Amino acid sequence: MSFINDPITFLAAWITQFLSGFLPEVWVTFLVTLLGVIITASFGLVIVIFLIWLERKIAARFQDRLGPNRAGPYGLLQTFADMIKLITKEDVIPEKADKLTFNIAPILSVVAVLLIWAVVPFAPGWIGTDLNVGVLYIAAVGSFGILSILMAGWSSNNKYALLGAFRAVAQLISYEVPMLITLMVPVLLARDMGLMAIVDSQSLWYIALAPISAIIFMVSSIAEVGRTPFDLIEAESEIVAGYHTEYTGMKFGMFFAAEFLHAFTIGVLFSIFFLGGWRGPGAEQYRLLGVVYLMLKGLLGYFIVMWVRSTLPRIRIDHMLAFNWKFLTPISLALLIMTAILDKIFSATALRFPALLAGNVLVFVLGWLALRWASRRQTKERRVFKKRPVARPA
Repeated sequence: MSFINDPITFLAAWITQFLSGFLPEVWVTFLVTLLGVIITASFGLVIVIFLIWLERKIAARFQDRLGPNRAGPYGLLQTFADMIKLITKEDVIPEKADKLTFNIAPILSVVAVLLIWAVVPFAPGWIGTDLNVGVLYIAAVGSFGILSILMAGWSSNNKYALLGAFRAVAQLISYEVPMLITLMVPVLLARDMGLMAIVDSQSLWYIALAPISAIIFMVSSIAEVGRTPFDLIEAESEIVAGYHTEYTGMKFGMFFAAEFLHAFTIGVLFSIFFLGGWRGPGAEQYRLLGVVYLMLKGLLGYFIVMWVRSTLPRIRIDHMLAFNWKFLTPISLALLIMTAILDKIFSATALRFPALLAGNVLVFVLGWLALRWASRRQTKERRVFKKRPVARPA
C-alpha cells in the first residue's frame, strides 16, 4: 500500500518498523495505539476552534450581520482570543461545593463526546476500534454526558444549578428514547451493529429507505445536545445559566467546547447512519477521499443544526416533553416495527426500496392525521365563558 493510497497505514507500518528495532513488540503495539488515540482526540479538540468560528459566521448571515471580523482576517483569530480570555479568567469554586465532583464534571462532558470518535469509521480501514456493537457503545458513552450535567448541578451547591440539572436530565433522557429507537433502523437494514458494517452496506443511502427515521434521529439529537429550540438546559431568563451557573474560566469553556463538538458529532453520526459515511467516488482506492466525504457530509448535518438554531424560537418545557412522548416516541416505534416487517419480507427482492419508502410515507401520514385529530380535540375541549356585561360611560 503506497502513501498516496493509504497514508495512515503507511505511516503506522513505518513507525512500527522503526520502534521494533529497539523496543519489545508489546511496547510497540501500545505506543502505536496510544499515538492513534492522541491523534483522534486532538482532531476532535482542534476542530472545535474552527466550528465555533464557522457557527458564528453562519449565524451572523442568518441574522443579517457580519459576525467576527476584527480579530485576524475574517475574524479567524476570534476563537483564539476567547480561549485566552477563558484561560486567564479566575477559577472560582463555591465555598461549600463538592470540589472533586465539581472539577470532574466538565472533564467528563468533553470525554463523553471524544469517546464516540473511537468508533467513527473515517475511511475503509481507518477506525479507532471496529466494535461489533458500535451502536450500543455510542448509546452507553452518550450517557456520560448526562451524568456530567447532573454532577455539575449537584456539586455546585446552588439551587438554580440543581434545578437546571434536573430539567436537563429530564430532557436528555426523554429524547434518548426516540433517538435510540431510530438508531435500530439502520441496524436492522444492515443486519449489524458495527459502524463500519453499516457504512459498507449502504450501496443505497439509508435516508432513501428510512427518511422519517433520519428526520426523527436529527430532531432528537438536536434535543440531546440542548440546541435551540430545545435549549431549556440553560434558559438564562429562568434559571440564570442552568447547570453550569457556578463555573468560570476554562471549566465553563470545556462545557462550551463539548457542546460544539457534540453538535458536529451529530452531523458525523447522521452521515454514517443515513448518508453512507465515507462512501463516495474513489474512496476505496484513495482513502483520504473517504475522510473528505465524511467531513463534508458531517458539515452538512452540522449546517442543519445551525440552521435550526438560528431560525426557531425556544419552546416551553411541557410542550417539549409532550412532543417527545406523545409524538416522536410512538412514530419511531411504528417505524421500527414497520421496517422490521417490510425488510424481512422484501429483503431479497427489487421491491425493498419502494416498500420501505411507502411504509415511511404511510407512517408519516397516519402520524400527521393523528396529530391533527389531537389538535382539534384539544381545541374543542377548551371551555368558553359567556361574555360579561362591561360598564360603559353614559
